[in-house]
Formats: sequence, structure tokens, C-alpha cells
Amino acid sequence: MDIGCQLPMVPTREALTSFAREAEQRRMASLWVSDHVVIPHSSSGYPGGRFPHPPDKPYLEPVTVLAAAAMVTSHARLGASVFVLGHRHPVLMAKMLTTIDALSGGRLICGVGVGWWKQELEALGTPFETRGRRADEMLRVFKELWTSDHPRFEGEFYRFGDLGFSPKPVQKPHPPLWVGGDSPGAFRRVVALGDGWHASGKTPAEMRDRIGKLRALADAARRPWESLTMSLRFALTDALLQQGAQAVVDLFTEYKRLGLAHIMVDFRRDDLGRMLEVLDLLATKIRPAVDAA
Repeated sequence: MDIGCQLPMVPTREALTSFAREAEQRRMASLWVSDHVVIPHSSSGYPGGRFPHPPDKPYLEPVTVLAAAAMVTSHARLGASVFVLGHRHPVLMAKMLTTIDALSGGRLICGVGVGWWKQELEALGTPFETRGRRADEMLRVFKELWTSDHPRFEGEFYRFGDLGFSPKPVQKPHPPLWVGGDSPGAFRRVVALGDGWHASGKTPAEMRDRIGKLRALADAARRPWESLTMSLRFALTDALLQQGAQAVVDLFTEYKRLGLAHIMVDFRRDDLGRMLEVLDLLATKIRPAVDAA
């Protein structure tokens, strides 16, 4: 099971580049961003209450951050947990993503989701009620632009004629699309349009249950199970760290035994020094023990 980590939220060049380089030097499998463009003062819909990032606190634009990370790393995969599909027009987004894939030499993991924040989506021009149908079209637009020599598309929301679109992604046929969410619509999207499922905040028991449901859908659609990658975004809290490294190892080993191929560990802190301490713990103690389990 590969282990990656979230890039820091500290909005400085030094924080981003130093953490990315340190993570790569410690052989982290992947580096990740999260997607918010604006932070509305109203956070209705956030699981568990209010969104933890205040509206007046800087939050870097994620596509730009991944492009920057691509230029200071050589081996780590670069992912989004997740790009909210309604935040950007799909033709422009397809070009931004293929640019990252090109600049990184084919290291992009394209995590995608429909979004939960009504006020943010509508501020960016996407009606909340149609975000699911739009997301399906956007993924089809991506694939058409990335794989066709003469891209054309005629959908409910997006239409274009014979276009020139170059460069194509380095990865063939295109960067992997890992779909987030665990609603019935999200699972249908995984099976119909995705290359994997990117879960968030699930316990091992919850992952076991959801994987069973997803596999049943894949079987019903005759989608080969081995063609789907299972991954998880995991928040590494101070409370868990206080229990010791072995507690983290035991938990990650449970996920590994469920068949997860990738876990993205989110231990973002305002203090970059503290993030580097956790990174060292992850690389020198936790990952080797999970690999050996």
C-alpha cells in the first residue's frame, strides 16, 4: 500500500517547496492538494458542523499548487483530494490537468468529486442541483479531449465541435480518475467513468462495508474489479499521534488488509516545523512497519 501526504496550507513559496522536497526525499509516494477557490462565510452542508478553515485565512488555488510541486519534485505522484468538478469549465480544466501531467512527466492522479458546498459552487457558476449530471459530462469531456485526435462533444451542458487539443496527457489513455464520495451517485460514477474510488474519513469497518457495496455495483455492471483502485484520505490527528506510532501502524495495516492500494495522510498544521516532524515519523517508523505487515 502506497502512502502519500497532503501539501501544507501555509501560503508561502518556502513552505510549499521545502515540504515537497523533504517529502520526496523521504520517498513519500504522493503529494496532494484539496480544492477550494473561495471560502463562503456560510458553511451549510459541511459534515460535522462548520468548515474548519476561516474565510479570511489564505487558501492556495490547487491546480496552481500542483503545477508548482511538479517543478520541484521528480518521483512523487501528484494528486487532488479532490478537484471539485463544478469549480472550472471542463475544457479549461482538461488543459490545466494535461499541463500538470506534462510538467510532471506523467505523475498526476486526478481525484474528482461533485462538491458539497452550495454557496461556493454557485459563486463559481454551477447550480447546486445539477452538479452531479454536470460532473458526469465533465468527465466525458476530459476523456474526449485527452484521447481523441479530433475532439467533439454534444451534451446537455457542454458542447464543442472539432477542436485541436494538445498536448495530450503523458499517461495513456489519460491520468487516472479517482472518484470521491460514497453516495449512490458517486459509486455509479466510479463504476461508469472512474479508474478508482477515493474515500475520505472512513474507519476500516466503514471501508469494508462500502467496498462490498461498490464491488456489487461493479459486478452488476460487469466492470472488472481489478480495474478499480481503492484509496483513502486519512486525517492524522494529534489525538491519534499521542497514542504512539504503533497505533497508527495497526490502523493502516487494517486498511492494507482491505485491499487499499493508496492512503493519503492529511497532517496539515499551521506550523511547518511540526509538519516536518510528523513527516519524519511517517517515513521512518510508520511506513516501514506497514510495508512489513
